[in-house]
Amino acid sequence: MLVPWANSVVEAELPRWAGRSVAWHYARLVPASLGTALDEDFLAGLLAAVPAALGQLAALPLQRVYLACTSAAFVFPGQAQTATAGSRVPVVTAFDAILAVLRQWHCDRIVLLTPYPAKVCEAEADTFGNHGVAVTGHATLDLRDGYSAIDPGQIRDLARRADTRAVEEAQAIVLSCTGWPTWGLEKVLAQTYGKKVVSSNLAVVTHALQAGGND
Repeated sequence: MLVPWANSVVEAELPRWAGRSVAWHYARLVPASLGTALDEDFLAGLLAAVPAALGQLAALPLQRVYLACTSAAFVFPGQAQTATAGSRVPVVTAFDAILAVLRQWHCDRIVLLTPYPAKVCEAEADTFGNHGVAVTGHATLDLRDGYSAIDPGQIRDLARRADTRAVEEAQAIVLSCTGWPTWGLEKVLAQTYGKKVVSSNLAVVTHALQAGGND
């Protein structure tokens, strides 16, 4: 796992979902700016740190690498591809993992919930559209930083802010971002809205388990 340096959620959530079926190894992405607020400079800095982070993991017998920053993958897709080109094993971004889960579910209409600045949330909605997934509605906390401090109640409130008709039209709810805590919310929101629910971290776990032959 290539983890943004201020992200304290990935290591907490992945083992809870995967149990002992996956051994996770982590390398941190430290931007040259040493910033933590989500903006284009921060995301570009994370991607610039990818080759060095891959080098930290080079001696390990890995099956694949995951880039645990959903937004970097859709804001700078070309740069993400270039940054990971030197990996000796496949690299899957959190955004790729979400798309893979949605395809497995045959879902092409979603409601998108994020903590991101509004501009970044809108960019993600457009990117889903470019991949054949219609975003029937989206809502965001419009935050640049402090994602790990978001509590489940805030995410449930955010879901209630989404347009009712948009939720009805959607087949799934996506909780985008590896940095906000989503453990257990997939069950709560699924029961509340009668929709499939996937978060960035759950998508990564699902992809890793299935790629490794686990059901």
